[in-house]
Amino acid sequence: MIELLQFKPAFGLMNASPFCMKVEVFLRLAGLEYRCINDALPMRTPKGKLPVIRDGGELVADSQAIVEHLQRRCASQLPALLRAPETGTQLATRRMLEEHTYFTALWLRWIDDTGWQATGPAFFGHLPWPLRSVLPALVRRKMRRDLHGQGMGRHSRDEICARALVDLQALVDLLAFRPYFGGDEPAAIDATTYAFLANLLWAPIDNPVRAKALQMPSLLGYCQRMEARIGR
Repeated sequence: MIELLQFKPAFGLMNASPFCMKVEVFLRLAGLEYRCINDALPMRTPKGKLPVIRDGGELVADSQAIVEHLQRRCASQLPALLRAPETGTQLATRRMLEEHTYFTALWLRWIDDTGWQATGPAFFGHLPWPLRSVLPALVRRKMRRDLHGQGMGRHSRDEICARALVDLQALVDLLAFRPYFGGDEPAAIDATTYAFLANLLWAPIDNPVRAKALQMPSLLGYCQRMEARIGR
């Protein structure tokens, strides 16, 4: 059985990491048998990050590498759209979400004070007291430094929200009147889009980006269709 090594779930989602959730969404869409290992430590994985899958004796790290591994190994079991290579548009959509939208969401969760009030307890509330009193501040400080180095943390809150809203409108335009980003049925790109949108819409973190997204009927309807199909 495939083992999915990931962070402990939070916010009532499969996972509060969109990258971990992306892999689980793909596994569910594919109908592959798996089990979650929710206490995995990133520093003990091949790339120092999660998610990772253990498939037989092989460890595969990085969410996109995992999806491509499963597409190759399980090709005969997958619907045509799930095993199909990415189109140029799908690649650009995934890169926007993973390499731009992600950092706006990260800032709104970890640096913005309103987001931190929900994120801190969700990620660290289960830890024993001595660790719970020290680790959150250390991780938040590292996150602030990383976001400053990446560039998103150099912008104001209003500028960060504006960038995220442009990405959401791009998703509205890309989805158009189709039920899924893959077309009439989900493709691999839907594992990414659903994971990122569910983390934005359904994590209980109030901010202008989430408020606007909840007023976008096509994105909300899309997430509801995906939830009805594979869960939240």
